[in-house]
Order: sequence, then structure tokens, then C-alpha cells
Amino acid sequence: MLESGWRPSAFRQFILKINSRCDLSCRYCYIYEMADQSWRSQPRHMAPAIVDHAARRIAAHARLHDLGEIEVILHGGEPLLVGPDLLSYTVKAVRGAADTGTRVHVALQTNAVRMDEAYLRVLDGLGVRVGVSLDGYAEAHDRHRRFANGKGSHTAVASSLRRLAAGPFHHLFSGILCTIDVRNDPVRTYEALIEFDPPAVDFLLPHGNWVTPPPFRDPESTETPYADWLIPIFDRWYGSPREETEVRMFNEIMRLLMGRPSRTEAVGLSPARMVVIETDGSYEQSDILKSAYHGAAATKMHVLRDSLEDVLAHPSMMARQLGVAALSPRCHACDIHTICGGGLYAHRYDDTGGFTNPSVYCPDLYRLIAHIHHRVADDIAKLKGRRDGAPPAPDLR
Repeated sequence: MLESGWRPSAFRQFILKINSRCDLSCRYCYIYEMADQSWRSQPRHMAPAIVDHAARRIAAHARLHDLGEIEVILHGGEPLLVGPDLLSYTVKAVRGAADTGTRVHVALQTNAVRMDEAYLRVLDGLGVRVGVSLDGYAEAHDRHRRFANGKGSHTAVASSLRRLAAGPFHHLFSGILCTIDVRNDPVRTYEALIEFDPPAVDFLLPHGNWVTPPPFRDPESTETPYADWLIPIFDRWYGSPREETEVRMFNEIMRLLMGRPSRTEAVGLSPARMVVIETDGSYEQSDILKSAYHGAAATKMHVLRDSLEDVLAHPSMMARQLGVAALSPRCHACDIHTICGGGLYAHRYDDTGGFTNPSVYCPDLYRLIAHIHHRVADDIAKLKGRRDGAPPAPDLR
């Protein structure tokens, strides 16, 4: 590809794994419960010296590519376990290293168990936005998101969310991440989430692949349990008389149907412009790849010796920026491959062809996209005053 003049796009999102352990024991966690167990050899917290090197590497990359804005996401494990001092040190180090011409947006993804008012004051002072993991109503959430003793975490998380959403800290709230379990009632799940007035909701398909399929997803079946779960939520959300929240999966599919690029790896063909810096300073690809096999996310590069330019040139990093060229022949033959984009890269894995497959969720993605297409196209035709003005729907035969 490089011989043809193609060049990878600069990283814009930097995920700092400032803590490698968690205070919950979620049953579906791809870091602790799936194929890659490298967390066991990671230090518990990112050392200040590693923070400093990471900050300088990020700043140098932004400077070289003249990036006006970048995003740094504090992640784990559970990032709040590092304590407010190291968290503050990290934010200030990254912002301090950046040139005045680069705006550094900092966000934190948390299970919210430890998010008390004192922590919120610290985050507010640092200007850090907060995303919270919540799987819906109490029974749905506590099905998986439990403490090590088996006790559910919904009560603690809901209390923290009310503190974030209903008080003076609402401006910090970036949204809710909800992992789908098709045993939970979909509309009830959605309505439990929007009770907290989130700016956005991310519905996450449980991580799996062709070797280790997700729950209730038979790779040999044409059944669509996840689309069947998401479609009632889409209809409820899309048919609402007012905009209740952004549902990122739905918004991104509609953007793609309108000919605009995606802003997420989950759908579409936009290049992946994200890199992970592990607790020990190792560079990694998306940590979701840990669901595929041990070492799948590794690059064997480190902030102490390698620049982000070196990481950008890593073959596996470039593979996730190739767009349509990285899709399987089966995807190329599909009429919605530019919308689906082959699905999330990690969900394409098998132990013979690697990641050169369609998503293990292929039937679900097709059905969901087709449903959204029909609803949106029908409304466009109505606005134009003629149904025959709608674009052709995907061939579902």
C-alpha cells in the first residue's frame, strides 16, 4: 500500500490505561475474562515516569501532524482506582506537554462505583468528561456487573449517576455505555438509561468472534437475536416526539446512509485512528482485540523507545485503516458493505483467516441496517411528498 502512495492517518485518540485492575468482576469483560490474560503481568498503576513519556510522545505526534484537537481517554481496569493525585498528574502532564495550538480533550470511562462528590469536584476542576457503564435497570445491570463477592453493583452505580446527572456536574457527563444482553427487555433497558438524561448512549455488542461466538449468536445461523433486540429500541428512539439522547450506533448508521463518514469503528469504513498505551507503557492496538487471542493487541513497542510514528507504521495498525481494502470477499459482494464496514474488527476473527472475515454479527448488522434504511427512506419520501423518491432498499432476499 505504501508503494501506491497511501499513507496512514495520524492518531487522534489516545487511550491511557492508567490502572490495570478493577473493583468489579463483570462476567463478560474482554480484559479479564477472555482470551488475552496479559493484564496479570501489568503494574497496577501507570508510573509517573511512564505518564511523562506518554505525554511527550502524544504531544510530538500532534505537533508533527499539526493536529488542532486530540482526545485522551483515561481507562483501565477502573481508572478511578489510581486516586485523585495520579489522575490529576496525568491530565496535567498531557495538557502541559501539548503545544498551545493543540486542544486536548480528556475523558474518563468508569464503572462509577467510586465516583463520589469529592472525585467529581476533582474531575470538574480538570475539565474531564465522564462516561459511565450501565446495563439498564437493576436486574439487567446486575446480571453481569457484579462485585467479586457476587453482589450486584446497580445500587452504587445508580447513586453515582444521579450525583453526576442531576447536580452541578451534569456538564461533565459524556454518556452511558450499555453492553447488550438479549435476555433483558430492550425498551425497558433503554428507558432505564435515559432516566439519567445522558447526552449519548452506546449499545455495545458483546465481544466475540467466529472461534468464540458471542452469547446467543450461532455463527451458522441466519437468526438475528441482536438486531431483534435493537430494532424495538430504534423504533422507540426514532419515533419519539423529542430528541431524548443520541444513540451512537443508530446515529452512525444514519450518517452512513446519508453518505457521510462514520465516527466509530463499529460501522463504516473510516480509518481507526486510536492507539492504546498500557499501564507499563506498551503501545497496543484496540484493547477489544484481546477478545480474539492472547497477544492480538500487542505491537511490541514501548513509549520509552518508540515514537507514535513507529506505531502508526505497524502492519496491524495500518490494516485497521485500509477501509474497503481490508474487507473479505464475502463483504465485497454485499450491497451494504460500505455501511456495515465489515463490523467491528475484533468480531471478524477466526483461527484460519485471522481478521479477513465478515463480522460474526453479520446477519444482525444487515437486518438492523436494512430496518433503519427503510424507516429513514420512508420518512424522506414523505417529506418530498412522493414515496417513489426514496432510494432503493437493500435486497433482503
